[in-house]
Amino acid sequence: MAPDEQARKHHDELFPGHVSTLAVTDPELIDHFDNFAFDEVLRHGNLDTRTRLMVQLAGLIAVQGLSEYRVMLGAALTVGVTPVEVKEVVYQAVPYVGMGKVFDFLHATNDVLTAHGVELPLEGQSTTTPETRAERGLAVQKAIVGADLVEAMYAGAPADTLHIQQYLSANCFGDHYTRAGLDLRHRELLTFAMLIAMGGCEPQAKGHVAANLNVGNDRAGLISVATQLLPFIGYPRTLNAIRLIDEVIPAS
Repeated sequence: MAPDEQARKHHDELFPGHVSTLAVTDPELIDHFDNFAFDEVLRHGNLDTRTRLMVQLAGLIAVQGLSEYRVMLGAALTVGVTPVEVKEVVYQAVPYVGMGKVFDFLHATNDVLTAHGVELPLEGQSTTTPETRAERGLAVQKAIVGADLVEAMYAGAPADTLHIQQYLSANCFGDHYTRAGLDLRHRELLTFAMLIAMGGCEPQAKGHVAANLNVGNDRAGLISVATQLLPFIGYPRTLNAIRLIDEVIPAS
């Protein structure tokens, strides 16, 4: 079974001139995968190509797919994802996936960007200071999550864990969501992608389904994210994501 015409076309657009070594050693598997990931899956969803590649990069960080990440990062740059956008995908992963898992991806990103002639460091994208990060972060958190919910989280936090809520506001939202380089709609799509790809984060993923609605994304967009991640994260986590979407945004 050879890759079909559309799969070859899409593959060549992302990886011009590249022949996978696995196409030589494991041709049947790669033929099936390419037909699925680069044709069948691409027929569904409303993500533009650049957004799709950013979502897939975020998902690959979450599942620790470092080698595939390198390959897809090259594809992302080929279709016009900018170096700043690439870096913001990686930075957005830190509060959700953790630096312990993001560290190698940050170095891989730097290696790939440098190989593409990008001079590092890039122009800074931070918009807060140590004095403003907590206030700005809380405001952005309330806009995304909902003011009533955030206030309830603070009010319900025991005294010995209140600092975690404060970290969420100042660090997760103040240090990351306030950055330039990506808008809130894209950041929320990336966050949802990472949470469903990691697995075991269903309560948080469900919360970010609602948060995506708050920033202007919709059911179709979230279904698209889950669909485009399927070849890279597998069916169980994809089906879990669909269930969470259904619970928050029932199909009409």
